[in-house]
Amino acid sequence: MSAADAKTNLLGLTRAELEAFVAGMGEKPFRARQLLKWLYKRCVADFDQMTDLAKSFRERLKEVAVVVTPSIITTQVSADGTRKWLLAMDGTQGIETVFIPEPGRGTLCISSQVGCAMDCSFCSTAQQGFNRNLTVAEIVGQVWLANRELANSGYKWEPGGPRVVTNVVFMGMGEPLANYRNVVPAAEIMMDDLGFDISRRRVTVSTSGLVPQMLRLAEETNCALAVSLHAPNDALRDQLVPINRKHPIAELLDACWQYVNKQNARSITFEYVMLDGINDQPEQARQLAQLLKDRPAKVNLIPFNPFPGTRYVRSSPAAIERFRDILNNNGVIATTRRTRGDDIDAACGQLVGRVNDRTTVRLGSKLISVAVQS
Repeated sequence: MSAADAKTNLLGLTRAELEAFVAGMGEKPFRARQLLKWLYKRCVADFDQMTDLAKSFRERLKEVAVVVTPSIITTQVSADGTRKWLLAMDGTQGIETVFIPEPGRGTLCISSQVGCAMDCSFCSTAQQGFNRNLTVAEIVGQVWLANRELANSGYKWEPGGPRVVTNVVFMGMGEPLANYRNVVPAAEIMMDDLGFDISRRRVTVSTSGLVPQMLRLAEETNCALAVSLHAPNDALRDQLVPINRKHPIAELLDACWQYVNKQNARSITFEYVMLDGINDQPEQARQLAQLLKDRPAKVNLIPFNPFPGTRYVRSSPAAIERFRDILNNNGVIATTRRTRGDDIDAACGQLVGRVNDRTTVRLGSKLISVAVQS
C-alpha cells in the first residue's frame, strides 16, 4: 500500500465521521464544518487553499488525508448538451456518469457499481457483468467532479453559490441497493446542508426490487425512491427483471407502499421501458393501471434505447402514447421520458463503462446470489 493509499479520502466521510476524524487529530468539531464548506461549498481540494484553517492543521491534514475523485478517461458531449464521462476506477475498470441539462435544473446520473449483476435483459450495463461496489468516496466523487468540470466548461457557477448539479439520480451503472452500505452515506452527504445541500426530493435512489434493502432504506434515510418495474405481471417481469423471481410484484409493491408511509413521501416513481411487442400492449397498460390505481404512484415511460446485440426494439411513438393515455385515463399519472444523449450512448440503459475481471457475469435463471453489502 502506498502512502497516498494509507491516507483518508475526506470525500468518503459523512459529517459525523468527519467530526470524529478531526477529533482524533485533537481538533474541535468546528474544524469539520470548515472542511465541509471548503469541500462542498467552494469545491476546493487543496488544503493549502483552505485559508481559514490554521497552517499547522493544514500541514497535519496533508499527512493523514487527501481529497481524491475518480480520474477522467474520456468526455463526450451530445448534440443536446448531455455530457458523459468515462471515469477510471483502478487498473482497467471504468464507470460512466452522465449530466443532463434542462431549463432550471441539472440532473446528474451516477453509478454505484462497476457493472451490474441484476441481468435485466434490456439493459446494456447488465450485459457487461459485475466487478465490484463503488466506495462512498467514489460515489460522492462523481458529483464533486461533475460540479468542477461543468464550472470549468462555462456553466454559470460561483464558489459559495448554487451548484450546477441540482438533482442526483442513482440510475447509472449498478444496482444501488446491492451496495447499500456505501450508497446510503453517499446520499447523506448529498443531502447534508453542509454537503451538497440537495433536497431529499431531488436525490433519487433507483432499484430493480431488492425488497429487504428497500424496507431498511425507509428506516435509515430520507430520499426519493424509483423502482424499475417494466412489466405488469410476474410472468413477464421474471423474464425482463430476473430479481422478480425472488421478490415478485406483490411483495415489491407492498415494500413501496411501506416506504411511502414511513417517509411521508409523495409517491414512488415506477420506471417502465417500452419494448415493441413485449410490454407495450393496451391490455398490459390496463393491467398496470389496475396495480397502481389509487396508489401514490407515477409512471415514467422510457423509450427503449438500443445497444449492440440486443434483440429488443423501441416501441413506436404511437404505441407509447396509447399506453400513456390508457394509464392517465385510468387515474394513474404517466409521462414519457424524453430521450437524451443517445448519440453518445448516454441514454437510459446504455451505460457500459469498462468492466473487467468480472466476479459475477450474469444473474441468470438460477438467481445466483448477489453479494449485497448491508
